[in-house]
Amino acid sequence: MEEDRAVTRTFVVGDVHGHRDELVDALHRADLVTTDGTWSGGDAHVWFLGDFVDRGPDGIGVIDLVRSLAEAAAESGGHVETLLGNHEILLLGMHKFGDTEVPSDHGPRSFARSWEMNGGMVSDQEALTGEHLEWLIERPVLALVGDHLLMHSDTLEYLHWGADIDAINESVRKVLRSDDIVEWWEVWRRMTTRYAFRGPHGEEVADDVLSALGGSQVVHGHSVIADQVGRLPVEIDGPHLYAGGKALGVDAGVFVGGPCLVVELPWSD
Repeated sequence: MEEDRAVTRTFVVGDVHGHRDELVDALHRADLVTTDGTWSGGDAHVWFLGDFVDRGPDGIGVIDLVRSLAEAAAESGGHVETLLGNHEILLLGMHKFGDTEVPSDHGPRSFARSWEMNGGMVSDQEALTGEHLEWLIERPVLALVGDHLLMHSDTLEYLHWGADIDAINESVRKVLRSDDIVEWWEVWRRMTTRYAFRGPHGEEVADDVLSALGGSQVVHGHSVIADQVGRLPVEIDGPHLYAGGKALGVDAGVFVGGPCLVVELPWSD
């Protein structure tokens, strides 16, 4: 999925985890919405990198806000789009399968058990509608925006589903349209992995992914920046550039007291 390189402003938004008010404040500071959450970004493009739900008070409210911004932005010549995060997979899996055991040689597993262990909110499940479900299932998991490869999770596991972005997105959609609990679980499991671009070989790994899927920099959420850099979440004030500049992490851990980051691309210190 290739975005127009002539866009005046392009932004990415990290994990929100139900913190709607913090999201509105962050978007307002970026001149993308008014104080009440109405689109004011003109022709800007905004990509949300997933994990709208769980661990915070109003995950479905976040989804509703993003969907309304997508409609309003389109009317202004802008564009708002979102990737699926692992917590959207968990939300959907919990709704679809509940406490049904996932066949496994590694002990008891179910979406309900993982949902409860990973900050699942009853209020999110209760507020889900068929319209939400249909919209979520159709979201991509990867996108190429200019020279930036957008993904939720800092993992190589996306390559399990195909050799290019379109194939990967369609493979995941096919699973989510199915009733195959084992394949659903594999999507959840693979998207929970992280830290592929850390360490002495991180730049090389990022280069391999970029060579396969396109772009010159990976931009991801999922892994909280404070955990990456050994600082407190409240001390984080911007994204984390690493792997020789080939990776940019934008999840500042709003659910543990960090900021909700809205990052303009390209980004530099």
